Amino acid sequence: MSTKAGLRPWLSATRCMRRSHLSVLQHRRNVFTSSDQPFPLQSPDDWQSLQDRRIRFKMLVDLFSEHGSNVTRDNTFQPHHQLHRPLAPSEATLSALIAAGAHFGHAKSLLNPNFMPYAYGVRAGITIIDLDSTLPLLRRAANLTRAVVARDGTVVFVGTRPDLRAVVRKAAERIGPQAFHVGERWLPGTLTNKLQLFGSDVTRGQRVTPDLVIFLNPLANIHAIRECAIQHIPTIGIVDSNVDPRVVIPRAAELIAGVLSIAGREGRVLRDREVQIKELRQARYMRAQERGTTRYVADRD
Repeated sequence: MSTKAGLRPWLSATRCMRRSHLSVLQHRRNVFTSSDQPFPLQSPDDWQSLQDRRIRFKMLVDLFSEHGSNVTRDNTFQPHHQLHRPLAPSEATLSALIAAGAHFGHAKSLLNPNFMPYAYGVRAGITIIDLDSTLPLLRRAANLTRAVVARDGTVVFVGTRPDLRAVVRKAAERIGPQAFHVGERWLPGTLTNKLQLFGSDVTRGQRVTPDLVIFLNPLANIHAIRECAIQHIPTIGIVDSNVDPRVVIPRAAELIAGVLSIAGREGRVLRDREVQIKELRQARYMRAQERGTTRYVADRD
């Protein structure tokens, strides 16, 4: 009991010291870091000094803002921009392809011999894709997609990997009712055996055969590419260094799908504009016909 009695004062003193130390730290924190809190203004001199501090602070901000960086989250590359805010075909550059990782191929041992014209070299055992060849092919693919949609054609995006389902869905939604997507599985015979799959009424009343098919993972859908070849349907594919590029262009699914979908949306805008022009010309022609008929009847009377 005597030992406990001797320890209690020491413990109580330690607790008091801790509390006083915390209060001192809290006071220091309030003094040095809470400069934005209002101070009591007891005289006109205090008000004048406060205004002077504000003016000096504003002058410093204006001075150093001119020399600071203007990089923000909106004007720099973000990984999610490829899916939600893709680039337009005119904005596709080599730097955008590099940022998307389009220059990385497979291992050197998996290089397809027919891919050699599109390979830049080998780095650390990885094939580096020549983006100087990829960028013109991407622009050609964008021009084709735009032309197909502008002529009231239909486009199908095919990406059957789980990570590509959102990509093909977004790309099809971006174009509109002229685009479709396949994200789960390509049913064999979709194009070559469509009468048995869809029925005679559907094949006669609707357009079942697309005008363009874009494959984001063509190696897993080689049977779909064969069906397109049999039906003489043009195809665009994103291939890596382990794939024969003669089958379908060289990679980076989200970026390329976004660029092609933007090109398709531009084609749909051109199509809508042409339809509006035709309707306007037709309306003018009908009004001219009505005016001519009225004048002719008035002359006879």
